[in-house]
Amino acid sequence: MTTWTAGDIVDQQGRTFVVTGANSGLGAEAATALVRAGAHVILACRDVGKGRDVAARLGERAEVRRLDLADLASVREFADSVDAVDVLVDNAGVMAVPLRRTVDGFEMQIGTNHLGHFALTGLLLGKIRDRVVTMSSAMHQIGTIDLADLNWQHRRYGRWRAYGQSKLANLLFAYELQRRLTAAGSAVRSLAAHPGYASTNLQSHTESISSRIMALANPVIAQSAEMGALPMLYAATVPDVTGGSYYGPASLFGTRGYPTRVSSNRKSHDDTVARELWALSERLTGITYDFGG
Repeated sequence: MTTWTAGDIVDQQGRTFVVTGANSGLGAEAATALVRAGAHVILACRDVGKGRDVAARLGERAEVRRLDLADLASVREFADSVDAVDVLVDNAGVMAVPLRRTVDGFEMQIGTNHLGHFALTGLLLGKIRDRVVTMSSAMHQIGTIDLADLNWQHRRYGRWRAYGQSKLANLLFAYELQRRLTAAGSAVRSLAAHPGYASTNLQSHTESISSRIMALANPVIAQSAEMGALPMLYAATVPDVTGGSYYGPASLFGTRGYPTRVSSNRKSHDDTVARELWALSERLTGITYDFGG
């Protein structure tokens, strides 16, 4: 596994993937590798124009459909358009943006990164044949879930703390989803991944000095988006991965390198918080999961 690359992806012919945020960065790299391996890929993008540019390079096995994770009506419309999918990759996200609200009134980072994907996964769950891969980040380490103020309505807003909360929520969701799938006797698996420190355009949209600092640092310490997409691709395609596992880069304290199974912090394994966050997410989104039990 230490030198696994996209060239090692097993034949994906006959399989359908949904990749959110596939119009650029990690999502575009993942979509490219999956199409090359024979898969049919639905590029789920808010920016349909950029998505079409990517799809045009990939050919007939790539298609674009609009998905705005910051708008639950858009999430429902997208989910209704999907008949069946083998693998859902919850990849799209925003990072360290100023305080903003989604269409439904959620803080933008928790609303897009977690609640939008929570709703999407719940709406698609009965159509998923194989697995769900949720993208988190090493920045989950700075996150704390505030169940009393998840949407930053009463606390003083901190853009990086809000990002850390959303990435911790991604892991709590991925692990809790696996527990519920197992309890229901489902063969569907839930996995998580993170890209390490990869150079993507996500870093240019913080609207703060952080974007300038990362732009200067990237040529020196960041790995490419192609390398950053490998943990996601490993989790999404390797046949014998275990549900509930987490994948990231193997080298330099998880910042770069080839994919390997990694660990996450104690907060991400707090079953009580995971259950409470799940219940809160269902209330906020209006999406109740049906595990067929």
